[in-house]
Amino acid sequence: MSGHAASAPTPIRLCFVCLGNICRSPIAEGVFGELVRRRGLHARFVVASAGTGDWHVGHPADRRAIAAAAARGIDLRAHRARQFRVDDFARFDVVVAMDRSNHAVLQRLARRLPTPADLRLFMPYVDAAARGESLDVPDPYYGGPEDFERVLDLCESGCAGLLDALLAERRL
Repeated sequence: MSGHAASAPTPIRLCFVCLGNICRSPIAEGVFGELVRRRGLHARFVVASAGTGDWHVGHPADRRAIAAAAARGIDLRAHRARQFRVDDFARFDVVVAMDRSNHAVLQRLARRLPTPADLRLFMPYVDAAARGESLDVPDPYYGGPEDFERVLDLCESGCAGLLDALLAERRL
């Protein structure tokens, strides 16, 4: 060895994307952030979220998402919605769509790039028993508290699966 300290590995930059960035993707961001913190891996990840739509830009997470997440020890109060932009593909290493509709929007945006983005769908990382047949995290916006609980359940399972996959892929 040359006596120089080994440099810390570059963190994996991850962005969860839903429609308005006030329900599903902030919940996933919060769950993933808390998961890596609890596992002592927070220095290895930069976690964010965004929406494909622009109508909630600058707004906090939905109050029901904040309450449901808080009940599980996850604080979403500082979240402010933002819209995903094409240049975000360069800012993030992995972009994870919460449903097929937003995945399709992101695929169209990614076609503008010279190299393909690492764009993924969230639900394949959810435990099969919890996932069922769906490939979409359901949007709880027009639902009740039980719909936000369902999204949290899916995010807890899927974030654990995604983290395990990323750790294996990157050999971390």
